[in-house]
Parts: sequence; C-alpha cells; structure tokens
Amino acid sequence: MLTTHLMKGLSFGLISCISLTLPTAIAKTTSSETVENEIMVSQSLAKIKPSTSAIYSQMAIHHPVWAANGMVASQEALATKIGVDIMQQGGNAIDAAVAVGYALAVTLPRAGNLGGGGFMLVYLADEQRSIAIDYREVAPQTASADMFLDENGDPDNTLSRFHGLAVGVPGTVLGFELALEKYGSMSLAQVIAPAIKLASDGIIVTPDLANSLSATQKRLSQWPSTQAIFYKADGSSYQPGERLKQSDLAKTLTAIAKKGSSAFYQGPIAQQISDSVRDAGGIMTMEDLASYKAIERQPVTGYYRGYQVVSMPPPSSGGVHIIQMLNMLSQYPIDKMGHNSAATIHVMAESMRRAYADRSLYLGDPDFVNVPVEALTNKQYAEQLASQINPAKATPSSEVSPGTLLPYESNQTTHYSVVDKWGNAVSNTYTLNFSYGSGLVANGTGVLLNNEMDDFSAKPGVPNAYGLIGGKANAVAAKKRPLSSMTPTIVLKDNKPYLVTGSPGGSRIITTTLQVIMNVIDHDMNIAEASAAPRFHHQWLPDMIRIEKGLNIDTVNLLESKGHKVEVKAAMGSTQTIMLTDEGVYGASDPRRPSALSLGY
Repeated sequence: MLTTHLMKGLSFGLISCISLTLPTAIAKTTSSETVENEIMVSQSLAKIKPSTSAIYSQMAIHHPVWAANGMVASQEALATKIGVDIMQQGGNAIDAAVAVGYALAVTLPRAGNLGGGGFMLVYLADEQRSIAIDYREVAPQTASADMFLDENGDPDNTLSRFHGLAVGVPGTVLGFELALEKYGSMSLAQVIAPAIKLASDGIIVTPDLANSLSATQKRLSQWPSTQAIFYKADGSSYQPGERLKQSDLAKTLTAIAKKGSSAFYQGPIAQQISDSVRDAGGIMTMEDLASYKAIERQPVTGYYRGYQVVSMPPPSSGGVHIIQMLNMLSQYPIDKMGHNSAATIHVMAESMRRAYADRSLYLGDPDFVNVPVEALTNKQYAEQLASQINPAKATPSSEVSPGTLLPYESNQTTHYSVVDKWGNAVSNTYTLNFSYGSGLVANGTGVLLNNEMDDFSAKPGVPNAYGLIGGKANAVAAKKRPLSSMTPTIVLKDNKPYLVTGSPGGSRIITTTLQVIMNVIDHDMNIAEASAAPRFHHQWLPDMIRIEKGLNIDTVNLLESKGHKVEVKAAMGSTQTIMLTDEGVYGASDPRRPSALSLGY
C-alpha cells in the first residue's frame, strides 16, 4: 500500500516521534490552553490506527512534517501558523485557507494579494465532493483585442506589464468570500483578524522579503504610492530584522472584515482602485469592479494507476494537461524505468511536448471559446499520442501538431495547501502575475495591483519579447479571463484526499505538479523527497528540456544522444504538499524557496 511507504523502517517508535513533534504542533501560551491542547492531541492520537511501522523511514533522505490532525503548507511561515491557529480554534480547512490567503497578502506581497486572483480547489469530506472556485481576474469591459499593440501593430510589452492597461479586475476578495460563506464555518471578521494585526503592527522583514524588495526596487519605486509603503523615506530598502508596517492595507482589510466584499468592489476603495488604474493610463471603471463575479466550476478529473486526480478546469490549463500527460504516461512502466533516468525523462518530456502543443491551440476562457476538455483528457486520445513517441529518439517539436503558443507567464505565484481534522482539504494557487504584479499600489488602499492582462495573447501569431506566439483562443476580449497554468490539485484514494498539492512557476507549474504526483505514486517517495527531487520541463517550444542542477551528467548525455537539447536553468516551483494517511497527516514545503513552512496540529 502506498500509504505505508512513509512508514517503512523501524528507526523511530511512534511515542518518540510524538514527543519530538508536539513542541512545534502545540501553541503553549497559558497553562489552561496547554492542558486543553494536550487533551485534544491525545484524543486525536487515539483515532490514529495502530501501526507496527515507524513514522519515518531509515531509507529516506528527506522527511516530511507529521501531525495527528491537520496541516498547512505555505510559502510563508507566519501565514502557515495563522492557518493552523484557525483550525486549533475549531475552524475547518476552508476557514484556514481564507485566513492564510489574507495573511499572505501582508507577509508575501510579491504574490499573496488582494489585487490579483487565482483558483481554489475544495474537497468536502462529508459530501465526498470537490468544487473548483475560479476567481481569476477579468479584462475590463472596454478591453479590446488590439489594446496592447503599438502604432505599427506590434505587441507593446510595456503596456501589458507595467502600465494601467495591464491591470485586470481583481478576483481574490470575492473568491475568498464565496469559499468562506458556502463552505467555511467562521465569520470573515474572525479569519481576517490575524492579517489586520500583521498589517497594522508590522511584520519583521525576513531575508527573503528584504532580498525581493531590493531586487525590484527600481520597478516598484516608479510608483510613489508603492515607494511610500515598501521603502524608507530616504529611498533605502528595508533590512532583515526591521519592521514593515502597512497601515493603508490594514484599513482596507478592516473595511472588508466589517462589510464583506462590497467594501472592496464598491464605494471608496473601489473608487481609489479605479482612479489609480486610470491615472496610470488604464481603463478600469467602478462598474468593472462592481460587476465582478467569482465562479464555481466542475473540476476536471482523471485516473492514474488507481488514484483519482482532481484539478482545475479552464481557464486554467493545468488540470486538463496534468491528466492528459498522466494518461500518456500510464502506458509505460515508469516505476521500473527508474526515477529521473534518461528513459523516464525521455517519455515524460515527449508527453509534455505533446500536451503543451495542444495547450497552445485549444485552451482559453470556456465562457468565450469551446475548450474540448473531454477530448483532451480522453484515454484513447492519450494512447494515440503515446504511440507517436519513439523510445529511442526525440521527436522534433516542428513535427508535433502545429499550434500557436501562449504568452510568457511569470513564476511569481504562490500556492498553499490545507487539510483539517475532518478530512476537508483546500488546494489554492493565486497570484499578481509578475513579482508584485504591475508594481502599482492603489492610492490609499495598500493594495498591490496585478498585471494579469499580460497573460492574454497580445497579437495571435506574432512572437512576443520572449519568442512566444499568442493563440487565438486566448486573445484579449472584454470581461474575458486570461488563460493560466495554475494547477491546484487533489489526488484521491478510495474517494478521500491522499495528496493535496500545487506550485507557482508560470508555465512550469503543470510539469512541477506532475512530477510531485509521479514521484509519490510511481517512485514510492515520501512527499518531502518528492518535493526535493530535481525537476525538468518541456513545453513544446522552445524545443528543449529545461533541467535544474543536480541531474546526473550521464543522464544528460543519454538524453542528448536521443536528440534532446538539454539546458540547466533556475530552480522550478515551490510545491506545498500534504499527504493524508491512516497514521496521520504529513506536510512538505519545497526547499527551493526560503521562508516556507509546513506545520500541523
């Protein structure tokens, strides 16, 4: 059984592991709280099925975090702790997820947000049902297909990235409200209170945050409203250990806590957002904000080696192509071929190549274009694609089904996963697009605004600055949602969550999530090992396998002998993964990003 692979070996007894874990899992603030928490944990431990195996394996190089009840895995430690605290107060996974999302808007401003959007996948244990919540940004009502073209009809990247026109109507606040009202158990005021306190009192600047702000200072400082918040009065950067306060953001959060989403999408805050966008040359109006809707969609589902894979449907392309690639790869004995062997990487890269070719041609906002989800995720179609793969030779991308490529996507997204003691689960990915989005803070609100309009195809058929070509299905249109790679995913075993995972990483999100799933299911890794293993990526064009450092040179040589071009580039992704087993809950935060934390209770 796959749930037992974490338990192999007898290096640690159950009692000794519990004693090591409790200090990080229990908040000991008063003696009465200590007693209550210890009773709660004891009761939870009593529910765990007895096992003769140890919690951790002697064979493993990396180990996940263990807990008896629930777990939060996020890219920022303070936000993780807030999510755990919400569940310790009696909240469910949805309550905790919304609390984490609001906290990240304060503690991880480059990706956590109020002024962006994303996708949330929810699993309800009582109903054994999954829900996909689409709170992706939308184009303003006066957006047009040629709005990012210059006088010569060529794409102008400045307009789509660093200009008021780059800002899509934000969806995060309404998305969180929809999730909380329908599936949460706490009030908005309860779950948003920790974020308000962090913004008002200030956060201690971590080395990660200091580095990020320093690296983007030139771009952010062009906006006085942004400069005033994220840099000192003399223009210098904050240093690690110093305190960063966000008073305007605290006021905005407080207004949302009192009045709900209407405080953000109507009234003074909406006016400030609209005015700031229009002052920067944009077209967003108060009506655009007031008319925004978050949407519940049917998740896309598939099966892989006995597990059900549940993921986001369009306008995310992630779920469709995760399932499409898994369908292709199910034709191969991946476990016997070996992890990151040349043979395995070859067939995976060939599967990626074909999925990304389809992605470029067929995927877009399903409210505007017909996306053939069932056809793309059909197993017979996958068998047809897999039959085209030569095990000894790479197929040049020029010989793979022609399509038109999608625009560049920033990797500055963030993902978090949450599981509660009842078995409810949330997988959430949201973003501003670029690091700090457009860089523009709406005056007086503390809200960083996205530049998600850049995720549309500025001009179908014409390469942009990155050599990528836009597809017609993702052309700009009024009130349309741009295509995304965000791939929050839940893998079910016997109709219950087994893996909850996802990642930032732009177009590499899909392949990163794919590899975590396969590392566990095919290669019998625990989720910490699955998260730490070197990654690779192929997206059809450019025709190359992108790899992280650490892949064996002999493997690289074998891949090149098959005709692949292999290039070592920056690390990919920041997965936040939770595994549920009969013996407890495990969490693993990707070691590729500093400041991340998995914590249970």
